[in-house]
Amino acid sequence: MKIAINAQLLNTDPTYRSAGVSKYSEHLLRYMDRIETPTLELTAFTNANKFTLQQIKLCRSRLPLENPLARIAWEQSVLPLLLRQQRADLVHGLVNIVPLISQIPSVVTIHDLSFLRMPEVLPRFKAAYLARLCRASVTRASHIIAVSQQTADDVMHFFNVPAAKIDVIFNGVGEQFIPLDCTIIGEATAQKKDAEFKQKRHLPEKFVLYLGTLEPRKNLDVLLDGYARWRARPDADPTVKLVLAGAKGWFYEQIFDRVRLLKLEDSVFFPGYVPDEDLPTWYRAALCFVYPSLFEGFGMPAAEAMACGTPVITSKAQSLQEVVGDAGLTFETESADDLADKLGALLADPHLRTHYSERGIVRAARFTWSRAAAETIDVYRHALT
Repeated sequence: MKIAINAQLLNTDPTYRSAGVSKYSEHLLRYMDRIETPTLELTAFTNANKFTLQQIKLCRSRLPLENPLARIAWEQSVLPLLLRQQRADLVHGLVNIVPLISQIPSVVTIHDLSFLRMPEVLPRFKAAYLARLCRASVTRASHIIAVSQQTADDVMHFFNVPAAKIDVIFNGVGEQFIPLDCTIIGEATAQKKDAEFKQKRHLPEKFVLYLGTLEPRKNLDVLLDGYARWRARPDADPTVKLVLAGAKGWFYEQIFDRVRLLKLEDSVFFPGYVPDEDLPTWYRAALCFVYPSLFEGFGMPAAEAMACGTPVITSKAQSLQEVVGDAGLTFETESADDLADKLGALLADPHLRTHYSERGIVRAARFTWSRAAAETIDVYRHALT
């Protein structure tokens, strides 16, 4: 049976904005490539020129599909023709969309429905396009993969899809996200490496880390307010800074405006986009990791930070609670005071940080790409029958 996979949002460019869906596409394909599937023949359509696989065939187009409008047109016009030419038995859309005019069975992965839950945080055209095509795709699809129960619940709520049509398959955490083992390299060496990294990146000695796109739905206004309120307390350590790392997203200007309004210019750092290969070191260098998002499909950075042994604070967004469970601290999503309380408790108590570091490592171990890949192939087989 021939499986075609639309992976056009996979991009190995280190400045690529859509890091979450690109990571999903890359890791899922790499781990499916490791699985022996004698009854299935997999082909992935991608324009990522530096991306290679062993078993899965790659088909690349000469068209400029990095352009969103060109990609949309290709998905709905050229891809159905290619599926017919290759006599594909099933097509999998890795990011929210399937070709609507194709007659073969299809599987679609839905990452989140932020464009329906929070359309105001996206450009109007993008929100409208995503809502229309995603609705049509889940209706057309034979089966739906949701990356969290939160996403599955939203698909059922907004699109009136029966639960039997949906499988929840959690994302995985890359194998490079592990704690620094001081028993191997020694405590002194670990401290030296940490100091050298901070000096090279112009980072403060002690800092709280956020890592993700700089955009409104990440709730960074509440993070900035909570950090400012914690700093104003008499027992706060003024040498602990806040680092907001990540690429600029939609309407990012209001985040910088908030920093100026709170007079935090000397305490908040914006290092920009962090390449994938550097992520574990950034997580491990922080006193704690804060992910305050209003809404997530999964919340990959929280899982990665836990895997690195960094204590985590997240908002009470449902998907983040699915990821973190009782292995981190959570705060009321729109309460800067509650966040300030959680920051104060964690930063003041090294034993508490150790407690959540250990719990986070155990929790993150359940999220593996090998499991996600195997479960995705099971969905293919189910959809084909």
